[in-house]
Amino acid sequence: MRKLLVAATAGLAVLAATVPGPAIAAAPHPDTYLVSQDPEVRPEGIAVAPDGTLYVTSVSTGAVYRGHTARPELRPFLPAGGDGRSAAAGVHLDRQGRIFVAGWDTGALFVHAADGTLLARRDAAGAALNDLAVTADAVYVTDSATGTVWRASLAGGRIGDLVPWLTAAEFPAAPGFLNGIVVAGDGRLALVADQGTGEPGTERLWRVDLAGRTVTTVDVAGGQLGADGLLLEGDLLYGVVNFPDGAGGWRFAVNLARLDADRRTARVVRQSASAGLAESPTTIARDGGRLLWVNSQLNAAAPSPPFTVTRVPGLC
Repeated sequence: MRKLLVAATAGLAVLAATVPGPAIAAAPHPDTYLVSQDPEVRPEGIAVAPDGTLYVTSVSTGAVYRGHTARPELRPFLPAGGDGRSAAAGVHLDRQGRIFVAGWDTGALFVHAADGTLLARRDAAGAALNDLAVTADAVYVTDSATGTVWRASLAGGRIGDLVPWLTAAEFPAAPGFLNGIVVAGDGRLALVADQGTGEPGTERLWRVDLAGRTVTTVDVAGGQLGADGLLLEGDLLYGVVNFPDGAGGWRFAVNLARLDADRRTARVVRQSASAGLAESPTTIARDGGRLLWVNSQLNAAAPSPPFTVTRVPGLC
């Protein structure tokens, strides 16, 4: 869920051939995906499974759409309002293929099987659950309303209750608007984006020691990482950010930063081409050699269909 200014608008197979043959080029994937023509839909979260299955949430209806990165259209998968899910923001998959959906101002985390069956609903009173990250033994969820990081255990494959795992008082400074979250590959560290008050310069990136439950500030140079969606690949961190355009408006882009080995410093080294308020991109996902982002239209003057996912321009 994107925060802009001082108001919140609502955080891979290789085949070996034994006999050489002629090379057959893979069919190109679309650069634009149609999520919905419904005028009420505001897409927000995105996840791409290893087999190319694509999931996109609607923050305004709670629907989840599903498709495949080889095909240009998604279809309704989980219905609007289903299971009490009247809003949906971040979406992620675990290694079992379970689908975790952050229910924004419903204050609930929804977990579904690959066929859509509801496996669990876990509630966090008064929360605005924005984005989430899944590890081998837990799911961590950012709460933009209270500055809390919630946690539910996944020990033994069972989904535990959501508990307030890090409160705002446990951060070095009170979070303004917690949003994107990612966990390093070893499962010991998380990076949490804070969009601050919405004023430029108040953004932060937090480093969370998951074992010690301690939080420190990442020293960010060369740009900002107070991002909505985050994507971590080794020592490279991608984040969807917004910034003034110098003419009274705002632009959206993906910043790419390089992290030090201990994840205490980050330097922004590249930025994608940008999009405007009419698109208002929110979150990103990797699909092979490219990045996809969600055109939420959350900050558009007059949101209207079609609602789409597109390739991030100018950045792989």
